[in-house]
Amino acid sequence: MDTPDPHSPPEVLQARLVDLRTEHRDLDDAIARLALAPSDDELLVRRLKKRKLLIKDRITAIERLLEPDDYA
Repeated sequence: MDTPDPHSPPEVLQARLVDLRTEHRDLDDAIARLALAPSDDELLVRRLKKRKLLIKDRITAIERLLEPDDYA
């Protein structure tokens, strides 16, 4: 899994953030659809949820890089 480079320009981080938010939303929709039509594929649901959490962590990391440090 790629980690955000703190030396990347803000425009690159913003673009990555948009991509990650889109992927996160798409995973959320896929998980919701699978929940409506229960199947035997619980492993797929668990993998999607795990991927969604990893993406959320990346989103948070990039947001921290883009926000000014209020405690400095």
